[in-house]
Amino acid sequence: MSKTTLKILQVNASARRNGSTTRRLSEELVSKLAAKGEAKVKIRELADGVPFVDEEWVAANFTPVENRTARHTATLAYSESLIEELEEADVIVIGVPVYNFGVPAALKAWIDMVTRARRTFEYTDKGPVGLLKDKRAVLVVGSGGVTVGSEADFATRYLKFVLGFIGVTDVEIVAAEGQAYDADGAAARARASLDATLKSLSESLLQAA
Repeated sequence: MSKTTLKILQVNASARRNGSTTRRLSEELVSKLAAKGEAKVKIRELADGVPFVDEEWVAANFTPVENRTARHTATLAYSESLIEELEEADVIVIGVPVYNFGVPAALKAWIDMVTRARRTFEYTDKGPVGLLKDKRAVLVVGSGGVTVGSEADFATRYLKFVLGFIGVTDVEIVAAEGQAYDADGAAARARASLDATLKSLSESLLQAA
């Protein structure tokens, strides 16, 4: 992590701009973490829309850099901007509402834009290797009935695998789970999880300073 300015990337994936649990918890975590010292916060709002991978994007991505046309470069420009945000960040906070046992479509589209060979991972004779190093991630999860880590949880397992694939292996989870049947309990568990995660991150920052 940076020893001067802490760089935090907050990725909001909820379709709800108001009343979203993951937005509220993400904002609280980021604000409290930023208050620990000098920090720069970048917010990526996926509800604004994320393009899906299409045939033109695939063609541009698989064209060697030295052979790319201006059109290829323009096609990949949005993906490049998202990857640069990840490269710059020390801490990545991702709001993850669980939709139908998995991640929102906008978050999947973001993943497709940032998981790119030769940019965030590379193939070697020992297998794929992630290229994003020395970063920590926090998944701020909100669910109505899905319990994190259960057989029905296809969201956090998937995200932890993808993040590890591109090099981000230090991943913590703040979960407000079971809100549909135990709202008070979900809130209490989320509070305890957020406080523990904030303590863990803060201790790491002090050690790195």
